[in-house]
Amino acid sequence: MESATRTDTGLASQLRVSLVRLTRRLRNEREPSNELSTAAISVLGVLIREGDLTIGQLAAHERVQPPSMTRTVAALTADGYVQRRASADDGRSVIVALSDKGRDTLLADRRRRDAWLAQQLRTLTPDERDLLRKVVPIIERLANAS
Repeated sequence: MESATRTDTGLASQLRVSLVRLTRRLRNEREPSNELSTAAISVLGVLIREGDLTIGQLAAHERVQPPSMTRTVAALTADGYVQRRASADDGRSVIVALSDKGRDTLLADRRRRDAWLAQQLRTLTPDERDLLRKVVPIIERLANAS
């Protein structure tokens, strides 16, 4: 049992290092005109995936405190990437929606990074690509674990 724990710890370390390196590399492939922070890009991604959300819901998705999300949303609003409006259900709540500028910026950024990654995937063997197809849901499950 102890050796399995050591093996799991070693795998965890290797996986973490590899994912961090890939994330860093993908970050370097961002659209050159995009000066948004990683946190801001992530918020735009949540909004494109989930639709309009309150600041509290955004904070929960991003696992940050609401005051931190309020600052991020304020900057995105000031730069025209998102729009804020009062909730129809609760006048105290603010709904955050993706603007056309935010959508266009995010999609351009994704296209560029996806193109780079697709090019790298073409260098793999068919068996390696098949293996990655099987691994992606597992990594997604790890990423969504509480």
